[in-house]
Amino acid sequence: MTNESNQDRRDFLKTSGLLTGSALLSSLPFQTKAAPGYHFSANDTIKVALIGCGNRGTGAAQQAMSTKQNVQIVAMADAYRDRLDESYQNMNNFLTAKNIKSPDGSPKVNVPEDHKFVGFDAYKQAMALADVVILATPPGFRPSHFEEAVRQGKQIFMEKPVATDAPGVRRVLAAAEEAKKKKLNVVVGLQRHYQSNYREMIKRIHDGALGDIVGGQVYWVSGGVWHKPRKPNQTEMDYQMRNWYYFNWLCGDHINEQHIHNIDVANWVKKGYPVSCQGTGGRQVRNGKEDGEIFDHHIVDFTYADGTTINSQCRHYEGTYSKVDEMFLGTKGRVDSFGRKSVLMGYNGQPIYTHNVKADGDPYQIEHDELFAAIAKGEYKFADAENGAKSTMTAIMGRMATYSGKVVTWEEALNSQIDLFPAKLSWDAQPKSLPDKDGFYQIAVPGKTIAV
Repeated sequence: MTNESNQDRRDFLKTSGLLTGSALLSSLPFQTKAAPGYHFSANDTIKVALIGCGNRGTGAAQQAMSTKQNVQIVAMADAYRDRLDESYQNMNNFLTAKNIKSPDGSPKVNVPEDHKFVGFDAYKQAMALADVVILATPPGFRPSHFEEAVRQGKQIFMEKPVATDAPGVRRVLAAAEEAKKKKLNVVVGLQRHYQSNYREMIKRIHDGALGDIVGGQVYWVSGGVWHKPRKPNQTEMDYQMRNWYYFNWLCGDHINEQHIHNIDVANWVKKGYPVSCQGTGGRQVRNGKEDGEIFDHHIVDFTYADGTTINSQCRHYEGTYSKVDEMFLGTKGRVDSFGRKSVLMGYNGQPIYTHNVKADGDPYQIEHDELFAAIAKGEYKFADAENGAKSTMTAIMGRMATYSGKVVTWEEALNSQIDLFPAKLSWDAQPKSLPDKDGFYQIAVPGKTIAV
């Protein structure tokens, strides 16, 4: 590889923010060349900054380092030093266990002390040192982090969901347009878009294998997640940050944080976004002080422009039936599952298409394989941010419906002025949702709560 071609790839990474162009919004990757004549070797280092050092961020960084490209983690940022240190150790342990090494023998995790940044503004410094950023903090921070990554002209992998309220979604949509103009690759961690059975089956659905889609159901029904006990003298900001899943400014409720995957599949199958929704939800079994302000179940009917209604169910009940899947009915046939039984079935009882799920790779790895392959070649191939924002808005709209008990339209939801984010970020600042004298947080009451 010549020095000239090395410089070409580096110029793509650094100056892609100056390039202009358009991108198609699609469930499958598109591809345009950022410039002609790109030929790269595996030895050319792609520098990555990890923003958000929890389990998902660490996993994403490990997947990035497991690609065929010479990916090197060069900077890390988190609000907490202990999480950063744990992530640093876990990444190194992973590389040792998997025997993953750089082609030139340099460390894959090359993060000296002065490249480890801690605090609410740490992300800006870490991004400046990298070609690619991984955004994996709690979702409430995603709009500001995505905006900054686009401003700095970085290639981007960001986890879902991409916001927790409508103002955040609007910020992401605006930044997504800037990313397209700059030809920045953006992959969002809605990994079903990189999963072979979903790609192959939905391609056939779009080609008419099931006829017109007239109904469906999507599910994330399972047990709950972790809690971090409150510590003596702990500030409210610190407590909510440590327990981010239970506070809407950080998480957006589990209909947004988890169930977005299945809701996104419904949007993908329908090739659009709902025009309205209505639903019900509440707290049946998970209603302690430690459960913050989120519901433990949501049931929503999403109505699309053609009148089709897709039913959405998510819940966190321990010891109950679990299902994380999607099913759809068409005029010619149905799909009952995208899991082990990935079959498009005709109403005559004969399969239209059967997918061998066992032959599929890991979609979490594939999304990084495809992203870093495109980056190494200087290709502009991925523009996931717009769909990520609109599927996030769909989930938030569902939360608005269950919290308020009202029919909510897409226009009302997207234009909502309710901003959940704190006015100030510091460890002694107060979030907008606070506990009462007994330690309980205010819970939405359908019919009374204004959620839009």
